[in-house]
Formats: sequence, C-alpha cells, structure tokens
Amino acid sequence: MSKKILGISAFFHDSSASLLIDGKIVNAVQEERFTRIKHDSNFPINSITFILKNNNLKLSDLDKVIFFEKPFLKFERLLETYIHNAPFGFSSFRKAMPIWIKEKLFQKKIIIENLNKISKFDKKNLLFVEHHLSHASSAYYPSPFDEAIVLTIDSVGEYATTTIGIGKKNKIKIIKEIHFPNSLGLLYSAFTYYLGFKVNSGEYKVMGLAPYGTPKYTKIIYEKLIDVKDDGSFRLNNKYFSYSTKLKMINKKFEQLFKATARQPEENLKQFHMDIAASIQEVLEETIIKIVKDISRHYDIKNLCMAGGVALNCVANGKIHEKKIFENIWIQPASGDSGTSLGAALYYWYNELNNQKIINNEDDMHGSYLGPAFSNDEVEKQLRLYGAKFYKYNTQDILSISAEKLSEGRAIGWFSGKMEFGPRALGSRSIIADPRNENMQKQLNLKIKFRESFRPFAPAILFDDLADWFDLDVASPYMLLVSKVKKNKIIEISEEQKKLFGIDKLNIKRSEIPAITHVDDSARVQTVHKETNFKFYSLIKEFKKITGCPILLNTSFNVRGEPIVCDPKDAYNCFMGTNLDMLVIENFILFKEEQPKKNIINYKEKFQLD
Repeated sequence: MSKKILGISAFFHDSSASLLIDGKIVNAVQEERFTRIKHDSNFPINSITFILKNNNLKLSDLDKVIFFEKPFLKFERLLETYIHNAPFGFSSFRKAMPIWIKEKLFQKKIIIENLNKISKFDKKNLLFVEHHLSHASSAYYPSPFDEAIVLTIDSVGEYATTTIGIGKKNKIKIIKEIHFPNSLGLLYSAFTYYLGFKVNSGEYKVMGLAPYGTPKYTKIIYEKLIDVKDDGSFRLNNKYFSYSTKLKMINKKFEQLFKATARQPEENLKQFHMDIAASIQEVLEETIIKIVKDISRHYDIKNLCMAGGVALNCVANGKIHEKKIFENIWIQPASGDSGTSLGAALYYWYNELNNQKIINNEDDMHGSYLGPAFSNDEVEKQLRLYGAKFYKYNTQDILSISAEKLSEGRAIGWFSGKMEFGPRALGSRSIIADPRNENMQKQLNLKIKFRESFRPFAPAILFDDLADWFDLDVASPYMLLVSKVKKNKIIEISEEQKKLFGIDKLNIKRSEIPAITHVDDSARVQTVHKETNFKFYSLIKEFKKITGCPILLNTSFNVRGEPIVCDPKDAYNCFMGTNLDMLVIENFILFKEEQPKKNIINYKEKFQLD
C-alpha cells in the first residue's frame, strides 16, 4: 500500500500544504491562492481540501501529517529574548503573551481541530519538524544531487536564522547555525521597512531598486550595523533595531544613522532611497559570498543547495554562480515559508522513514507546476456565468493567434495547466508580452500591474537559445538567477544618457529586448523547457518563428496587492480589472473590447492604489 505524507506550513506567513505519495511530490499549494489574501498565514484548510479532493483521499488515508516547525522551541526563544532585554520590550511582551498562552502554545490542538473540520483525523499521526530542517529538506531532497552542502538563510525559525548542513544520500545533518537576533533576513527586512516597503513581501522591491543607486552607505552598514567575519559569520548591532523587543523593525538611532526618517509607503522615491537599497544589497551579496566561499574551502563537496527567504534574492544567487564557487547550484523555487510544508514532509519521508533518495537528472519539482488545473469544460462553464464573449480553438491555433497578437504589441493574460508553487509565475499563470517593445515595462507596471515603475520583468527564453542572449551557462527554470544580457544585444547609450540618474535611467533603451533589461543590463532569467511546460515552450517557439526572438516578457498574473490567480474566475476578474488586451485560458481566447461593460472591475479603487 502506498505511503501518503502531508506537510503543512501555517500561522506566520505564506501558509501552504504539500503531498507526497511514496516519496514523490504530487501537489504543493499556497493558501493565499484560494483565499485571495496575499501571504495568508491562516491554517491552510483550502489547500488541504484541494489536495485531498485532487487525489481522492480522506485525512484517514494519510499516514502522517507533518508540521513545519516546533512551536514550543519558538516560545522558548521568545521568552529568552524578552528576559534578556528586560525591562525593555515589556509592552510588546504584554501584547504577545495572551496570544501565545491562548493560541500558539496550543498549536497542536488548533491544528487537530482544523483538520477535524475537513474529516476525522487521528492526532497520533501529527508530527513536528524544526523550521530550518524543513527549509533544508525542501532544498536538498528534490535536488538532482546525492551529496550537497545545504545553506538556509531567512529571518528566523525557532532559534536559527542561518544554517549550514550536509545532505548525503537520504540524510541531512545541520553542522553550523547562527541564531536570533543575528539575522541577514531581518537585516534586509529592516531596510525594506526603512525604504517604505512591506516586510516579508517587499524585499524583492529593494533588490529591484538597488541598480538605480550607488552603494554609498556600505561602509556605514559594516561599521555600525553588522560585523562580518572572513568566514561569513556575522553579528548585528541591536542598538539600531527594535524587532527583538518592539513591534517595529528599526528605532530612531537607525534613522539618525542615515540622517533621514523612514520613507512612507506612497512617498516619492529619491536618489537617497536608491543608494540605500544598493548599499544593503551589496552587503547581503558580500556576506553570502563569504559564507559560500568558506563552506567550499572546508568541505570537498561540489554541489550547493539553498532555501529560506533570502535564497529568493536572485541577484545574490547570480553572483554565487558567476564566481563558480560550487560546480552546481540548486535552489528551491518556493524558498520562502511556503516551501517548508514540502520540506517537512520530505524530511519525514527520508530522514525518519529511511527511504532511499533516487536521483533525477533534472529535479523532482516537476517544474514547480504542482497546483490546480482546469479542464476546458470547467473553464467554459465559468466564462458563461460571467456572460463573457470567448472563442474556442484547438491548441495549435491558440499558439498561432497568441504569438501573432504578442508580436503586434498586445499584453496577454496566459492561464494554462497546473498552477505554480512558489512566488514566481513560470508560464502557467503569467502575464506575457513582447520584450522588444521599449514602452512595455512602464505600460505593464503602471497600467496593468498598478505598481512602481522601476520594477523589472523577467525574460522567459527557450533553453536552446540561452547562450545567444545571456551570459548564463546553466538552466534557470525557476527564475532564480540574474544574468547580464549579452554584449552584442546591448545598445550603446549616448553621453547625455550616461548623465541620467535615478528613475530617469528607466527611459533609456538598453538592448534589443528593452522591456526585460534592467538598468544594469541584467535580467532575472527563466529558461523554458519542453519537458516541463510544452505549451509555453511551444508558444515561445511560435513567437520566435514570427519575430526571430526566442523570448517573452513574463510576469505573474495578478495586480499589486493580490495573489497570483488560481482559477478561471480569478483570471477573468484580473483581466477585466486591468488594461490587458487579451486573455487565454486553456483553449479559449477573449478580447477585452468584446467583454460586457458590467464585468469591468476598478482595481485601483479596490486596492486603494494611486
């Protein structure tokens, strides 16, 4: 009889659930996609319900349910922190304790109660794995390696903020840890807060803003905020931070250090903010490089696996690859806390049940296409409920028409196959466009995504054509490596353009594919492979036939403030609330100008966007 293991992540941010059957990853989904609450932290009841229904299972059919961290250890760390900092932080302590005493200390009971809402559950089948072991397992076990160094970096788990482990065959062993309050993730989040972005979701905005600035403040950060040793170990100066004792990331000393108060969320970005972003990005990159170099010196292992929220910093990842510190790198596409549900289940399957790790030459993530899919009948039924005007075609016609419209400058919502797991849209729930259009980046950001104009977009490129367009010599299927655009594709800029600074740099046409070329001539590359997403691969191939360009601009199918779309209803609503020209859902095509006016949604009003 097959063994079925369910992993759960919940109660912090990015709740999720994942299912293994006989060790194979079958489904992995985030709760936010079902509830439409971005970074939803609630118990993932919808995710679990989907997984059970999709696999025709009841909870009683599961062998074990594994939770991604150990609540008692986290509570222990919380108490130690407040005692160590007493009497400071009493007001925060007073607010936190009732929640812990009423709820969080009894998470086992709460988990069981929630599971019983779905169907009868035997509490003996619930187990717990440490947070960073869940991260490490999510990175090592799906990787194509039978031995690897495993690096995890995030804000904080129970105690650990950074861990180094060794994965060998079917076992993982953590060999080094850095503990709270010393945290690269929290340091980066402090600057995220200082720059006016939301902690735990706006860190990628800091990364995207950094190339517009100059790292003028790197020296101050090293002198005052973080002490980094040659081996990459580090200690933060907690005089400048408030996350240990208050409900804020930074204090007045931090603001005085940079001679400016924290930016308000909708305040105009200045060159100062860009320089701050450039400075913390440089510090993060240099620290991670030191860690990775030290690991490679001490262990004769050629493979590196990474997970944890900081592993989503694809610029830093690109630098690691560029320096060839390890022969091979594999990064979990759902490196944040959503991926820990998968890691918890994998840890139990391999480390506790002692099952053999069978090596897949690619990886075991199935392209990260692990969520719901919808049949043409289901799509048509939903579209008819809206009174939508649509056309049904065979797959080849869908590809031909879509490629033609893209080449004419249309922006398309593309909905096809299983939904992606993790924060990146990889051609299943994507907005796609022509990367050769120099106005497309600004148009998509301001009129479709309703977000900051500086935000870059990713190129989705046929893997076979990668070497002709980017300085990248490995596959990057999960959009987790940044690379430079090839010099022969770069357009030389004028002396006048070289004098531009800040957001004005956005107006410079930098390459033959300007819509995906960032201001430092880089791009966050997604290589597309026919083995994992044949339809998306075929679309790009069709676009190449028409234009000679084997690349599409790819960004997530959502607007600012909303999760990536999950089902046809979400896709149609997003289509009707933005300036997308066209929607493709499975074998159906819809044009904006033909849709009923009553279906138009004012997204700016809904999310109070300027």
